[in-house]
Amino acid sequence: MEYQHNMEFEIRNGFLPNMYNSDRLKVLEVSNSSVIIKMNNTENRSVFPVDNFDYWIKRGLLVNVHEKRRTS
Repeated sequence: MEYQHNMEFEIRNGFLPNMYNSDRLKVLEVSNSSVIIKMNNTENRSVFPVDNFDYWIKRGLLVNVHEKRRTS
């Protein structure tokens, strides 16, 4: 998946980095090696390696909000 600024993901149960009990996160910045995100219940930012972020999406624990709407 190609990540873009302002993409939003719904957070499902089982997403272990969800320390703030958020239900969504937004992509703030993307580089070749990392994705910087902000969860909706905090002002803090988090950084994930792209491979790690891909892992959470493939497991179905992060769901792109726009893709979810298209399939619903």
